[in-house]
Amino acid sequence: MQGDDGAGAAGSQLRTRSPEAGDGDRGNRLAQVVLPEHAGSRATTLAQKNDLQQAITDLQHDSLFALVGHSGPFVLSLSVQGRSLALDVRREDGTPVRAIGLALGPFRRIIKDYRLLIDAYDEALADSNAFRIQAIDMGRRGLHNEGAGMMIERLAGKVEIDFETARRLFTLVCLLQQ
Repeated sequence: MQGDDGAGAAGSQLRTRSPEAGDGDRGNRLAQVVLPEHAGSRATTLAQKNDLQQAITDLQHDSLFALVGHSGPFVLSLSVQGRSLALDVRREDGTPVRAIGLALGPFRRIIKDYRLLIDAYDEALADSNAFRIQAIDMGRRGLHNEGAGMMIERLAGKVEIDFETARRLFTLVCLLQQ
């Protein structure tokens, strides 16, 4: 599911990088992404486990994560604490840089709808219904893009992220919320 592109959901604030982006942002990236130990067990299907691992791998290999006032690369620990998403940002040597809390309330509807579409998508795959798979996938991409856009908006002024990074972070938030 990580192969979706962000085309069509963007506004001028949704920054994307081309493969030729070069080393200009190499320091402003995530060197490592850490999730709570139980996060893997929340991914109940093989597809969800693959999405979880792919999102982490992609973030660690190709991300834009520019923390305002600091240079990276960074280690990002994500967790859900109560009704908030906690982002613990550290240097590669473990030195704390900044803790950011995001209220999950604004994401709840998108996460709920996204989860319903993921379940429907898994059912359609099991039924091998190509037309249903395609229709559900289009809706799923739209919600994923909406969640990514909201992630960019909610982090504005704290962290600059590009659209691909936002999509991968949204994937992790959805899996953490299960």
